[in-house]
Amino acid sequence: MRYRVDCMSQDLDYKRLARDFDTLAPDGSEIRLLSATSRGSMVHCTLNPGEVSVAVAHRTVEEVWYVLDGTGQVWRRQGDEDRVVEVSPGGSLSIPVGAHFQFRAIGDRPLRILIVTMPPWPGPDEAYRVAGRWPVPPRDAPMSRA
Repeated sequence: MRYRVDCMSQDLDYKRLARDFDTLAPDGSEIRLLSATSRGSMVHCTLNPGEVSVAVAHRTVEEVWYVLDGTGQVWRRQGDEDRVVEVSPGGSLSIPVGAHFQFRAIGDRPLRILIVTMPPWPGPDEAYRVAGRWPVPPRDAPMSRA
């Protein structure tokens, strides 16, 4: 992601979900920035029907995901553990620091996920690409709108 969360001035902020996305994540998903504090940040993530994210891992942050809409699959690998989970509204999962992960939207609705990142997203060098579970088809969208 090509943003850095400025938390010092956002302790009492209020934000509404924007219609247009703010940026594309390193994995290719659409990111809409939400509230943040000095200890965590929150974003709304969208992966459109049929899309597959780029597989990545994080250097220093961990995340908690809550599925709002759509259906999909999330692959995670950490150490010897390797698993794919089916996700749908009401489900949640964790992405530990250093875990490899990739996700895809299945069905005819976008996969929409609320993501809390701890500590807040530090900047563009946080995520790095890793070998993934699924091939990633080319996208027509630009890599960033920010």
